[in-house]
Amino acid sequence: MKYQGSPAFTHGQVDKVGVLITNLGTPDAPQKGALKRYLKEFLSDPRVVEIPRILWWMILNVVILNIRPKRSAKAYATVWTDRGSPLMFHTQDQADALRARLQQTHGDNIVVEFAMRYGSPSINSVMELMLQAGVRKLLVLPLYPQYCASTTASTFDSVANNLSQRRWMPELRFVTHYHDDPRYIQAVADSIRAHWDVNGRADKLIFSYHGIPKRYLTNGDPYHCECYKTSRLIAENLGLSKDQHFTSFQSRFGREEWLQPYTDKSLQAFPAQGVKSVQIICPGFSADCLETLEEIGEENREYFMHAGGERYEYIPALNAELGHIAALTSLIESHLQGWSTELTKVEQRSTLAKSLGAKQ
Repeated sequence: MKYQGSPAFTHGQVDKVGVLITNLGTPDAPQKGALKRYLKEFLSDPRVVEIPRILWWMILNVVILNIRPKRSAKAYATVWTDRGSPLMFHTQDQADALRARLQQTHGDNIVVEFAMRYGSPSINSVMELMLQAGVRKLLVLPLYPQYCASTTASTFDSVANNLSQRRWMPELRFVTHYHDDPRYIQAVADSIRAHWDVNGRADKLIFSYHGIPKRYLTNGDPYHCECYKTSRLIAENLGLSKDQHFTSFQSRFGREEWLQPYTDKSLQAFPAQGVKSVQIICPGFSADCLETLEEIGEENREYFMHAGGERYEYIPALNAELGHIAALTSLIESHLQGWSTELTKVEQRSTLAKSLGAKQ
């Protein structure tokens, strides 16, 4: 194997600690061509679709990529803003806020950036920039509170593949989940309380999580269990009884069985059961995106109201709210323990290196 050369390095360069936050990704524009590129990269990941590769290649390239991009582009157009994709600018805002807070403690010797698993900015491109900037210790935090092979492990695959091509690797730490982190639970609960203070309560609070095929659960993926634990901890924080909250799963794709209960089917059934008002939050999404704003905010609202519901409210994701940034900062700080961010004694190192014949 031919490895990549070392990052641009001089013996006078300060060694830095890097924090890389990541999210799923987004198309570059709400247009068919952009969606086709994005969906091809996303759905080609064997972590996302666990189907024999030859069979899936035929389904993806012959059927899905000729049908879904146009429909998805229309959906993205409904949530696109002057700042672009909501997931993109919310993640950018999170990175900016985390950088500001962490640099208050660690100074400029800590580098904070964000990347997307699919699309731009790519994990490869951002890691290259960070290593060129002198990052020798790297903490990666995928913004998926609940672990899932399709998201968290896929991110690790991308990071590991990048490092496997390098001659000089940084020290690496990787956060696999934070579904039961008390600071995260508190931030979600506080956002619900803030919504209640303005709007009052509904008959039922619904926790909706992105679904995965049930087959992944039976094969050992802990995602289902971690979602339910998150719901339980938030409900306990809020003092809710079991009949006051409900956990469900959204965004299923294809014909096989996914995790149940399904969000859309549940919302359609609630009015006949006497549940006329609901408030819905998505604790598996760290930032608002197509699945929260369009699918939950609009599509599922129609299902509920058409079935006889009277009041439907979506509680936004935490995005770059102060409580969320404080929780993520604390989470990052706990994983940075033992890594010094003090300035490297570069003058001494540089002098010694030059005495041994180094040019820089």
